[in-house]
Amino acid sequence: MQNLFRFIKKYNYVFVFLLLEAISVILVVQTTYYQSSLIVSWGNSVAGGWFNQFRSVTGYLNLASTNKMLAEENARLRQEIASSYIRYNKTMFEVNDTVYRQQYRYTDAQVIRNTWNSTNNYIMVNKGYLHGMKPDMAVVSSQGIVGVVVNTTKNFSSIMSILHSNSRNSIKIKRTGVSGSLIWDSKDYRYGTLVDIPTTHELYVNDTVVTSGFSKNFPEGIPVGYIESFYQEPGSGFYTIKIRFATDFNKLDFVYVIDNIYKEEQNALMMETTNMTESDE
Repeated sequence: MQNLFRFIKKYNYVFVFLLLEAISVILVVQTTYYQSSLIVSWGNSVAGGWFNQFRSVTGYLNLASTNKMLAEENARLRQEIASSYIRYNKTMFEVNDTVYRQQYRYTDAQVIRNTWNSTNNYIMVNKGYLHGMKPDMAVVSSQGIVGVVVNTTKNFSSIMSILHSNSRNSIKIKRTGVSGSLIWDSKDYRYGTLVDIPTTHELYVNDTVVTSGFSKNFPEGIPVGYIESFYQEPGSGFYTIKIRFATDFNKLDFVYVIDNIYKEEQNALMMETTNMTESDE
């Protein structure tokens, strides 16, 4: 306490000066409109600058939680798009009643490990079977397809990226609807190869390529990429097409894991059909 008194006594002239300055400013602001507007404007400018800097810092610190909320919102929105539903047309009493039933559910997950420059690349996310993750579920990003879940633990899942020598997915050219298979040649994470497209169909550079919907994993119409270049295999009647991926695998953060609600029913039907065919033979 004595130190405080000594400090005040030592700098009492400064305190008196500051007090008088404050009183002068208050009097000027209250009695003179022009000076008042200048001071208020200056104060608002300074305060605005400080608040803007503070918001920038806090906004940066909150990016992780903001991204997580956006990912959860996107997952909900993806479940509402038409490609996530099966359409049924029922005719009753000469009245057409169209009913939609949801086929795909989306769950957001954060990438915690990712490779993109090996022959066989995998991705790990922070959700496992406790969160509903199962093998064979499709995985997409906000840009396009990513891969398929191959293994799960309680809290984590590993994904076989489409940047994998064993990856093969059914995709199609959006403009024509002609489907083929997507493979990866292990050379560049930015590009893949589309095969099995007949040369009877005309192609254009930058044609959009999307999922075909023939796979039980990916809904139809998920972006895959764009045609970079193409050539005809001699004597084969098919193109070899270089695809520029829509997904940037070097910058993956949040992804969406897709659950096909009717997958088990589809698998059971296909198995029964196959057994019937074999028994007929």
